[in-house]
Amino acid sequence: MSGPAKGDAIEIANKTQLVEFAESGCKPIEKWRIGTEHEKFGFNLETLEPLPYGGPSGIKAMLEGLQAFGWQPVMEGDNVIALSMNGHSVSLEPGGQLELSGEALENLHQTCSEVHTHLAQVREVGDKIGVGFLGLGFSPKWTLEETPIMPKGRYDIMRAYMPTRGQHGLDMMLRSCTVQVNLDYGSEADMIKKFRTSLALQPVATALFANSPFTEGKPNGHLSHRSYIWTDTDPDRTGMLPFVFEDGFSFEQYVDYALDVPMYFVYRDGKYIDASGQSFRDFMDGNLPALPGERPNMVDWDNHLTTLFPEVRMKRFLEMRGADGGPWRRLCALPALWVGLLYDDAALNAAWDLVKDWTAEDRQALRDGVITTALATRTPDGRTMRDLAHDVLEIATEGLKARKRLDSFGGDETHFLNALKVIVETGETPAEELLRKYNGEWEHSVDPVFREYAY
Repeated sequence: MSGPAKGDAIEIANKTQLVEFAESGCKPIEKWRIGTEHEKFGFNLETLEPLPYGGPSGIKAMLEGLQAFGWQPVMEGDNVIALSMNGHSVSLEPGGQLELSGEALENLHQTCSEVHTHLAQVREVGDKIGVGFLGLGFSPKWTLEETPIMPKGRYDIMRAYMPTRGQHGLDMMLRSCTVQVNLDYGSEADMIKKFRTSLALQPVATALFANSPFTEGKPNGHLSHRSYIWTDTDPDRTGMLPFVFEDGFSFEQYVDYALDVPMYFVYRDGKYIDASGQSFRDFMDGNLPALPGERPNMVDWDNHLTTLFPEVRMKRFLEMRGADGGPWRRLCALPALWVGLLYDDAALNAAWDLVKDWTAEDRQALRDGVITTALATRTPDGRTMRDLAHDVLEIATEGLKARKRLDSFGGDETHFLNALKVIVETGETPAEELLRKYNGEWEHSVDPVFREYAY
């Protein structure tokens, strides 16, 4: 989850400014970039317990150790709660999950180099303080009560509000991890096509990256339990957004949707003010109960947009949000999948052709089905998700070839898809691999996952 937004605190006089904010994301193709974010669980190497904030083997010690590489601390009160350097950051999720929010980069070679450098730094500091990190979609071992809570003001507000909106909000906050990629659009029409195509195809990513079959030491009956918990977290701000596929969808319609999502907070003078359940429309009229008489600025709007959690989210770019966290090769594969599909016109057209005839019911059925059956889920035309994923990867491969972004050895970006192609070829998702080991060599214990799958 994001920290407080930064920027000019221009007062919002009307909705037009909010629409223009989204429009300001339009960029010519030569300025399209790739921003990758990924979360991971920290654990004590000796006890396999989650990391508290303080102590010699805690999150604070981790953040302090990373500063040796040039990271600058970001403080909230007396606590370091994030790090920043050259346009990217390391931040904390509510349960101590560590997140890298990467730079906006030109190609996937740079993206994977960034991921590798970050994980190497994390490993170096972790080895010194007795800490490891694990890439899964959901905490495999710890209960909610065992999971520490990080000292960030927005999380206190969310922890109080989210249980009023669904059964699994605290699980989402404290026990889940994802990998996502942020991508640009060139115009409103380009945004619409990319939004619709990527939203319809998010279940493909969920199936390919399904990597959360355990809860509190046992199989939970799902292949992507992370995806399951989002089905009952907060209906106001989650889901497949059927209105995106309706005639007339536009920047303005997304703004109207965002305006109708209840607020969490307002950030003022380094503190989070509880505005949970209140209306941003009232805020614009000067009638927000949390700040009577005060009107919002564009930073407030940017902050509000970070509290929306649909499967694809728009700010001044599009965020792909459907995948479980995983090992480093799949951290590079997720941006490769979406860049290949969305950053080449021919690929985007081919991907849209796959999904353009689906109904809202079709899309929702896929989103629900992949939670449990992943690649075995039936598609609207009677095939399997595995068949669809094969076609999607072929399109993404051609899209990456067409980009012709080469590394120093003359190789293009297509090899970053190899980890996903293996999954389709074998038909075994990451979660099914974990379950096979759990039922076999691991002798019904999840503890080996901390050794065999740690970064």
